[in-house]
Amino acid sequence: MAGEIMDNLIGELVDRKIAIAIVGPTAIGKTTLSLSIANFLPVEIISADSRQVYKYLDIGTAKPTLEERSSVPHHFIDICYPDEYYSAGQYGKDANNVINEVFRRGKIPLIVGGSGLYIKALCEGFFEEGYTSNERNKALKIRRELSCLSREALYARLLEVDPETAEIYPDKNYVRLLRALEFYEVKGVPISVFRRTFHRKPDFATIYIGLIAERKQIYDLIEKRVDKMWNNGLVGEVKNILDMGYSKELNSLNTVGYKETIDYLQGRIDEVTAVGLIKQNTRRYAKRQITWFKKNNQIRWFDVFKNNLLGNIKDFLRQKIETILSN
Repeated sequence: MAGEIMDNLIGELVDRKIAIAIVGPTAIGKTTLSLSIANFLPVEIISADSRQVYKYLDIGTAKPTLEERSSVPHHFIDICYPDEYYSAGQYGKDANNVINEVFRRGKIPLIVGGSGLYIKALCEGFFEEGYTSNERNKALKIRRELSCLSREALYARLLEVDPETAEIYPDKNYVRLLRALEFYEVKGVPISVFRRTFHRKPDFATIYIGLIAERKQIYDLIEKRVDKMWNNGLVGEVKNILDMGYSKELNSLNTVGYKETIDYLQGRIDEVTAVGLIKQNTRRYAKRQITWFKKNNQIRWFDVFKNNLLGNIKDFLRQKIETILSN
């Protein structure tokens, strides 16, 4: 299959701008699969992980190692400092530009990640979310006013003015709630409506590969990953970030793995509790990821514990690519 694709199909795949995306819950093996695919397809990897964009957040985000990144080009890893704001909309715009550059180099963009909003913004389209100068000044004032409200109060208000957006933030992420309400106050229209109205479609197509397993097997993978993170220096990583002067209140640190470790470092919980909470919250996150991706009927799912996983994916890619190119 490798030779057939390499010799006969790659040129047309690039010309028609067809990317491949690997999605699925955390710890399922997306990075490992991406590196295997890089052995038989000329790819560059486009990370679609909303936390791997941040510098210094390495162990807790399970970033590919430097050795892995040196074996195949990776994009959108370590592009921001922990206190910088980076949205799914901006990612969609930036990554779309990079993907076009990858095609121009005669390679296939391989999108890899579990951040549903990032995947959606990139592969289904993004919207222009910029403010004018006057709107920017108004936004700063509104943000200061809204920041006095609790997470629950923000979510309740968003449910009133934009229930569609509230539905995609079941984790009640404080920064995203704040952003959606701020946008509504500035623009006078829900961000969900604005997205549909000013939606920019990507100029490439996507073949989706989804990795899945039985729930207990996924949870076992999560347990092993969390233990590995903790034993490989997660506490030291978080301590170093805080010692650099970054606030524990940052959105980048208010995420699974980091917030529990901060509580441990500050003496609010013990080690056993911290590790247990990371596992529990990661399981919940994985469940939300699966629910999100299951809504996309273009995804072809593969059980990572079935025999000949890579061979089955190769066969699927060959058939899918041949079908696309025959149309």
